Amino acid sequence: MWSNAATLAAGLRVPKAYGDYIVLDILRKSSGIAIAVSDDEIMDALFGWARGDGLFASPEGAASLAAYLKLIVSGFLKREDKVVLFNTGLGLKYIDVVAAAMKVGPSAQKSQPQSRNIGGIIGPY
Repeated sequence: MWSNAATLAAGLRVPKAYGDYIVLDILRKSSGIAIAVSDDEIMDALFGWARGDGLFASPEGAASLAAYLKLIVSGFLKREDKVVLFNTGLGLKYIDVVAAAMKVGPSAQKSQPQSRNIGGIIGPY
C-alpha cells in the first residue's frame, strides 16, 4: 500500500494495485526490474516523443520511455535490445498537465507581450 501516492500520471497513481502480486511474480521469474521515474522525467520523455516522433503519449506511456532511458544509462538494457514500450493512453486527456509543464495558459499570459489591435481579419496591422 502506497500512502499519499502522488504523480501527474493519474493512471499510475494506484495506492493498492489489484494485480500487484502477479506483476511481482512475472518480474521475479523473468529476472526483470521495476524502476521509479520522476514526474520531471515523465514530462521530458513525453515532450521528447512528441518532438522526435510526433507521438502525443499519455504521461503513463511516457513513463515507460523514461524508464527505458534510465535502464539504458544504467546498463541494464543495451541499445540493441528489443524492447516494447506500451502507451495505452493519449496526451489529449492531459492538456492541463501538459500546459502547466510548458508554462502556458492564463498564468503565463502575464509574461507575454501585449497583443496588437488588428483592424480586421486581414490587415492593416
